[in-house]
Amino acid sequence: MLSAISEFLVSLTYPPFLSLCLLLCAAAAVALRWRRSGKILAVLAIAWSSLWSIPQCAQWLRAPLELRYPRIEANALPRADAIVVLGGGSYAWLRRAEIRLEDLKNSRLATGARAWLAGRAPVVILSGGRGGNGTSEATLMAAAMARVGVPASALMLEERSRDTRDNALFTAQLAGQHDIRRVLLVTSAVHMPRASYWFRAAGLDVIAVPVPEPRIRGSWTRRWLPSRDALWRSGRAWKEYAGLLEAHLEIAFKGLPPHDSPPP
Repeated sequence: MLSAISEFLVSLTYPPFLSLCLLLCAAAAVALRWRRSGKILAVLAIAWSSLWSIPQCAQWLRAPLELRYPRIEANALPRADAIVVLGGGSYAWLRRAEIRLEDLKNSRLATGARAWLAGRAPVVILSGGRGGNGTSEATLMAAAMARVGVPASALMLEERSRDTRDNALFTAQLAGQHDIRRVLLVTSAVHMPRASYWFRAAGLDVIAVPVPEPRIRGSWTRRWLPSRDALWRSGRAWKEYAGLLEAHLEIAFKGLPPHDSPPP
């Protein structure tokens, strides 16, 4: 029950879904003859999705998250005990016949590989749980790492996590078994504030290594004409804001939760 409620609340961060819920409320209000309230709700519903479908507005929304931590080139990173790469990035580049790290500026795995190849840490921890096919994301990430020059001997796999909190808890557990304290945390820039918060709460000394995502540039039309991609980007940002608030509240009121066993 709680899981279903949580999933519903997360879905509300996607603007069209919240707009749909507001439209349903508007219809109910009209049916109850609260016509003025219904009209207000309908206008709010349409305005909400319209606003966040504008690429420039989506970029403004994401900026406080993406720019919180500066981007640092691999050779300039401080040394650490391990590099932690979180799952969830795109693996489309694996289909290429030839792969060059310098071309993968927006890849988490490539960023982690560059840090390892630069000698910033001796090991890379790949954190990603099992999907519907029974194969963990960490396993897929390990295969990808091999293609960009990181040997299996340098990898540790965390395969139990289901969300960012699990990433932090189970990675901290694995790190503790190998006397790892200071980590270079690699994830997307928009996800970094929430991820780094959970990892620090789990007791790790975190150095943020944010991976930038493509930004909207170019003509006026590209920046101001509504698009489905902008809605998706806005939804991701709202999800991160909501998740960050949830993390602060959960730790403030409950403390860091224990390591729960994942479902079989």
